[in-house]
Amino acid sequence: MKKECDVLIIGAGGAGLRAALAAKESGVSVSVITKEYPTRSQTCMAQGGINAALGNVSEDSVEAHIQNTLKSAHGLADEEAVRFMCSEAIAAVEWLDSIGVCFSRTEDAKIAQRRLGGASAPRACYAQDYTGLKILHTLYDRCIKEGIEMLSERYLLELVKDESGAVSGAKVLNIRSGEVELHLAKAVILATGGYSRIYDKNSTNSTASTGDGIAAAMRAGAKLRDMEFVQFHPTGMKNSSILISESARGEGGYLLNSKGERFTNELAPRDEVSRAINDEILKGEDIFLDIRHLGEEFIDEGLPQERKLAKLYENVDPVYDLIPIKPVAHYTMGGIEVDNKSQTDVNGLFACGECANHRVHGANRLGGNSLLEIVVFGGEAGKNAAAFAKTRESQKLQESQTVIDKLESYKNEIDFYEKRAYIGDLLYKNVGIVRKKSEMEFAKREIASLKSELPLMGVSDSAKIYNTNLIEFIEFCNMLDVAEVVIDSALKREVSCGAHYVEAE
Repeated sequence: MKKECDVLIIGAGGAGLRAALAAKESGVSVSVITKEYPTRSQTCMAQGGINAALGNVSEDSVEAHIQNTLKSAHGLADEEAVRFMCSEAIAAVEWLDSIGVCFSRTEDAKIAQRRLGGASAPRACYAQDYTGLKILHTLYDRCIKEGIEMLSERYLLELVKDESGAVSGAKVLNIRSGEVELHLAKAVILATGGYSRIYDKNSTNSTASTGDGIAAAMRAGAKLRDMEFVQFHPTGMKNSSILISESARGEGGYLLNSKGERFTNELAPRDEVSRAINDEILKGEDIFLDIRHLGEEFIDEGLPQERKLAKLYENVDPVYDLIPIKPVAHYTMGGIEVDNKSQTDVNGLFACGECANHRVHGANRLGGNSLLEIVVFGGEAGKNAAAFAKTRESQKLQESQTVIDKLESYKNEIDFYEKRAYIGDLLYKNVGIVRKKSEMEFAKREIASLKSELPLMGVSDSAKIYNTNLIEFIEFCNMLDVAEVVIDSALKREVSCGAHYVEAE
């Protein structure tokens, strides 16, 4: 099957849907493809809030937001990009409010705000502890209202180029039918999310966050930047890695060790809090989040999801019990390098959201800025891709292959599922919260060894329809490529900086 449109968006999370709306408003035809369903994207896991210096709860300013962001980034953010994002924040939240995002409200009906880690004021605009979910559903409803084409259960295989070297669409696998489809476009926007699932079960992210778009962009010749910077969230639940939102600490929750002692500033930047917890764990301590003192009424009103998740996944009720936690991979600051128009160095290819690097997070993302980034830069990507598409002339396509074309020669002698779990634990230990050169070099050798064995890890399921074994194998291949770049980037940065913390041998 072959389809054509002006702007093709790959990924239907918050960034992709915002880009779709902006491109549609610019008067071009838009198609959105996603490997799952839009309402299941990782955006729904951003619970705490979206930053904007509204000053609805206490005095705040755009300049304070800028300075908090730059400080959290450890000097590696681009100040011009940060100033643009923070200056656009108020308008972004007002726009979300205008299209129906149901923010929580103060007593005088203003948008409610809470303080998250690293912020100098209560700045995160929230909808209970479902902020990302409410934004995502509202954007999706808006896209449906605008008649934007949504094609779910399509898995990105490769970006395709024309004879000039410009990206002209993508080959995707229709998961339902098993057929490979060609989607042609005058501009392509990658909004495929991050790559923290390379840490497997040691991640808050869904199983879909395997870096597919980043791997495809890399194969197409796009540059990657700051891939070593992986943010470990302090409060993943110990046994499941399910996220307990930073809002729980923002509302006054405590971090306690086995002795019942508070051992760190709960609202310090995430990298500092995660290392403090890691230090306690290495001493043999179990770590807990305590929100019991907030009271049942407050928890059920402001943190209802956290109570449900704790009950469901840890069998504890945070109204009465401590929540066992550990730091886990949560957000990836690195990604596809883009300019101030969200365009990569490959003609015709744009990127936004967590897969892109707009240089606004540097070495450590400020809590509350991820949702802001997808709204601000998703809009910019959609607008600029539409403008590019209007000037684009079609050319003959280059011949290209996908991983599926190679699979006929692959054997099924090694279980890649076991290797995926092994790599997740290896990266968490050796390229995780605290890193040593020798351990990272060992991880690099292990990744290289596994890549050489890929021809022995072919899929066992030969079915065409809903072949999840095939999808998971291709994801595994992408994860190996991305993990290799993460390790190489970490080895090149020999000094500690934010989320990349190097310890002497």
